[in-house]
Amino acid sequence: MADAAVEFLLENLKQLLLYHANLIQDAKNQVEDLEKDLRLFKAFLKDSTKNRSKDETVKVLAADKKSSNYFKKFVRTPANLISVAKDVEKIRAKVKSILDRDRVDLANRETNPSEREAAEEIIKIPKVREDNIVGFDDEAKTIITYLMEESEELDVISIIGLPGLGKTTLAGKIFRDPKIQFEFPTRIWVYVSQEFKRRDVYVAILSKFINNTDNLKHKSDQEITQLLQDHLQKGRFLIVMDDVWSADAWIYLRDALPKSNKSGKILITSRTEEVALEANRNRHPYKLRFLTFEESFLLLQLEVFGRPGCPQDLETFGQLIVMKCGGLPLAIVVIGGILVKRSLSGDPMARRHTWRKVSESVPTYLKEDPNVESIIALSYNKLPYYLRPCFLYLGMFPEDFEIPVWTLTRLWIAEGFIQQKTGITLEQTAQDYLEELVNRNLVMVDKMSTDGKIKSCRVHDTLRQFCKNESSSERENFLQEVKRTAGGGFEPSNTNIESYRRLCIHSSIVDFISSPLLFGPRVRSILCSSKEEPFPLPLENASSIPTAFKLLRILDAKSIIFTKFPRDMAHLVHLRYIVLSSNFKVIPEAIAELWNLQTLVVYTSVRVLEIKANIWRMLQLRHVKTNASAILPKRGKTTKELGEKLQTLGTVSPQSFTDDVFDRLRSLRKLGIRGLLVSLLDAKGMDKLDNLEKLKLVNDLYSSPSSGGRLPRLPEPYRFPPKLRSLTLCSTYLDWVHMSTLGMLDTLEVLKLKENAFVGKCWEVSTGHFRHLEVLHIERTDLGVWKAEANHFPRLECLVLRNCEVLQMIPYKLSEVQSFQRLDLKRVTKSAAADARKIEEAKNRQQDQELDANKRIKFRLYIAPGDE
Repeated sequence: MADAAVEFLLENLKQLLLYHANLIQDAKNQVEDLEKDLRLFKAFLKDSTKNRSKDETVKVLAADKKSSNYFKKFVRTPANLISVAKDVEKIRAKVKSILDRDRVDLANRETNPSEREAAEEIIKIPKVREDNIVGFDDEAKTIITYLMEESEELDVISIIGLPGLGKTTLAGKIFRDPKIQFEFPTRIWVYVSQEFKRRDVYVAILSKFINNTDNLKHKSDQEITQLLQDHLQKGRFLIVMDDVWSADAWIYLRDALPKSNKSGKILITSRTEEVALEANRNRHPYKLRFLTFEESFLLLQLEVFGRPGCPQDLETFGQLIVMKCGGLPLAIVVIGGILVKRSLSGDPMARRHTWRKVSESVPTYLKEDPNVESIIALSYNKLPYYLRPCFLYLGMFPEDFEIPVWTLTRLWIAEGFIQQKTGITLEQTAQDYLEELVNRNLVMVDKMSTDGKIKSCRVHDTLRQFCKNESSSERENFLQEVKRTAGGGFEPSNTNIESYRRLCIHSSIVDFISSPLLFGPRVRSILCSSKEEPFPLPLENASSIPTAFKLLRILDAKSIIFTKFPRDMAHLVHLRYIVLSSNFKVIPEAIAELWNLQTLVVYTSVRVLEIKANIWRMLQLRHVKTNASAILPKRGKTTKELGEKLQTLGTVSPQSFTDDVFDRLRSLRKLGIRGLLVSLLDAKGMDKLDNLEKLKLVNDLYSSPSSGGRLPRLPEPYRFPPKLRSLTLCSTYLDWVHMSTLGMLDTLEVLKLKENAFVGKCWEVSTGHFRHLEVLHIERTDLGVWKAEANHFPRLECLVLRNCEVLQMIPYKLSEVQSFQRLDLKRVTKSAAADARKIEEAKNRQQDQELDANKRIKFRLYIAPGDE
């Protein structure tokens, strides 16, 4: 991960020159020159990613102790600036030598390709699986229906999915289907490799029309293209283009495909959604699903025994095996092959022992199988250089872990993986990186937020294992998982982690942190992701982390409860990201010494948390999150106290907000306020939050009865932030008449009303309101009658009703809203559920009448069990 390391070093130099130049006055010129050289070096790495091999010298440079450690001297004691200047010059010389050598190497590669590079040009056509095909009947039927549909022009259907999911197998099943053979007299299968040549692909297609292709050798590329167009201009044909790797590859190939031939069909398989969208913008790609448990078990039986049926004494082990394969056909086939090889003897006891052993070590067998690694490696090697560390980082999380996207993207930023782009926040770029990995089918979406963004994601365990293998190798040394051994120790041991840079610990975390002789001088990141309940760290071990890991950039210690805040935690001046669980009531002043800190997250058992640390002085701080009502520190008088990079504040006590505080939060994008909200009604300044998009207001009635704490009204519409897109209200006990205030917020797209945000038996919507609202979520209310017309919610896409147990009807007129796509109900009356069914029927009738089938959006109705 040399690219990411150089990026991180560049960022450190930038921060040093920008905020701490006074500490290096005599060496400033040398540091500035080094920054210029590294930027040139970074550009070279980017341009040569495809051609260069992993260069150990680059990694030595990026991880060089001098290049990373001497900066910390500046914030500890006065530095020997002459020594610093010499160190910088040494690093510059090393950078230049690598640059000069790699330029020569790259030139040599272009004029005299090596045998390895020449071998990469050989196209190896994969064997299409024809036996033991399980779980594709419905998928094949659906895609065959698409192929049979009439269209106005050449139609392209795409199958996309995770590596090893069976895209080629499904395409082969369709290709051999009798209906397809009858409907398409001309059927052509073309394998498109990563390093394909367009001429070879065209000739392969032409071979179905011309008996002797030798005559084509003397024709130009333009003549070949024209000849293919002539043959495909008329007639009914199906061309399967298997394994198309990029949108550019499709663009490169489509020149010879006659768009006007509406009898022609193209079926593409690809790992990348971008290919499908480029090939046909009017038809969503068919995303291949995982096998169900039943299908997985059937496939295993077919692979091992050649028929359905499993001996009773092996059933439990077989079921355990398929559970660990996670519905991935490739994994099941590989394990099936291992069971066949290792069960050749007819001894039932030996066979049972083999199945038990395999069931206990499925990840290990998959890890050692070259087929699994090579298939995933194809996708990994195709990733742009900036996505590789982001993908490998997924190996830091436990198996089958639901990864919060907010957490993942902030971790990527803290690691230095995200490149700054002009006019775009790091957070948005990180979100774009994630979506690119999703589109490449390397990451699975787990949950979506109501505003259409990815809320959480997962990575299939086979891909996670690949990330761990690739990351923990001596070549990369990117991350290392710490595990408890059967003997009660840890692997690697606490005294054997000196060479590692990132540690992930998923169990027995407190025991590891408390173990003696803990020492990790090169460890930069520690992630404690665990499904276990947080466990208290003994007071005597409170300083174990800052003592053992002095160069930490990331500490996610949510799984550890600190009974006391360790004061020497403030010595970790490289920290960019920290998550703490605690029962302390105060964030001490010492936290402000962490001048690199970007993200601060605190989980505490108390209701109110006082932040004594002067966060206004922390120039890099971007996100502050607590589950308590936090009291912000008062601003000082120095001009350097800005807080100008703060994007997230939540949750904060209402008493913290004064006019001058609002003045300092112009960059804020997400804000949560919790407490007695009455004091905010007449507060001035919230409209100054020019960039605020999400606002959550929780009326904390813990110390006040609902009658005394309920809000009598809302602030006037002009008092709300001007770009507010999402608003959540909780326990405000407002009368429904005040919904008209929210209806006048022109930028509002998402409105969530929770825990009696509004009370009263009737809500009659006013005309002309909620012009841009897309999502409406109502939860726990005594609302009985809701009167609304379609023109009240002209852009509504999603309606969620939770615990609306006296609501008698859902406005039927909502079915006339063109954009309405989803209705989600839980714990509602039977009459409301019946109304939902009527709305669903009306929407389905509308869609049946839609002329353009490709633009139809299926209306989705979700009713929780027991509510019908």
